[in-house]
Amino acid sequence: MDPRTSLLRAGRWHLWEPLLWLAAFAMPMLVPGHSLLVSEIAIVALFALSLDLILGYTGIVSLGHAAFFGIGAYAAALFAKMVMPDPLVGLLVAMGVATALGAVCSLTIMRGSDLTRLMVTLGVALILLELANKLDWLTGGADGLQGVIMGPVLGRFEFDLTGRTAAYYALVVCLLFFLLMRRLVASPFGATLMAIRDNRLRAMAIGIPVHARLAVIYTVAAGVAGVAGGLLAQTTGFASLDLFALDRSADLMLMLVIGGTGWLWGGIAGAIVFKLMHNVISSITPQYWTFWIGLFLVVLVVVGRDRLLRPWTWWGKGRAS
Repeated sequence: MDPRTSLLRAGRWHLWEPLLWLAAFAMPMLVPGHSLLVSEIAIVALFALSLDLILGYTGIVSLGHAAFFGIGAYAAALFAKMVMPDPLVGLLVAMGVATALGAVCSLTIMRGSDLTRLMVTLGVALILLELANKLDWLTGGADGLQGVIMGPVLGRFEFDLTGRTAAYYALVVCLLFFLLMRRLVASPFGATLMAIRDNRLRAMAIGIPVHARLAVIYTVAAGVAGVAGGLLAQTTGFASLDLFALDRSADLMLMLVIGGTGWLWGGIAGAIVFKLMHNVISSITPQYWTFWIGLFLVVLVVVGRDRLLRPWTWWGKGRAS
């Protein structure tokens, strides 16, 4: 198969994909009591998609991806509180701030091994966490940034206590960025990213500008993570220090372990499974829910994802890895 045909096939839609999105948009009406959970899953799925761009498609391991998530959340919350409460403008501000931070941090991943990148990315998140803690006059410190009131979406749809507007808002934004990222990874640019992931030295030998590609995709992933953080702050009306915490980045890695990396549906599948397990198990045993999720991960590794999640891997035609 020639490269052009391969890229066209990779970008082709399957019948089950629009059906799944239709089912997702039907959830707030079918289970109105769980609209807030639907919103949270959509936000976490978008966050997982942003990490998959650099981990699954480029091979960059990061333990500090929460830095962009947190900075996007605080940017959206501060903008709504101090400038204007329009959600869409605030989301653009969150994306812009996170993208700028990603562009700066992309300079730190050009050199070194995977272990070096792990420490550098983790260090950035810890620095931002401490800054948010010390600048309590601006961020609220350990108490978090409270009292964030958002205006209606498009001037018509008010955020309500049921969470239906928040659910549809998060789903629309998640779908929009999913389409953009799908187009990106199925383009020649995406093919060069996978070449870098598979063999960086060979990619350099055939003329791919590896450092420029790494900087661009890291910056793009940071912007998408900032959008996810902005969505969370807008739909909950709150931003806190735990947005920068290590466990948030670790949970993101677990989602990609569950769903698989290197195909965008893996992040969505992992987010759905992880959040549903978290919601169900924590309602049964609030103190020991992490034990059962850990046990599930052990079984997943021992048995194999292909056997436990066979429909997803079949739909993805072997793209999960």
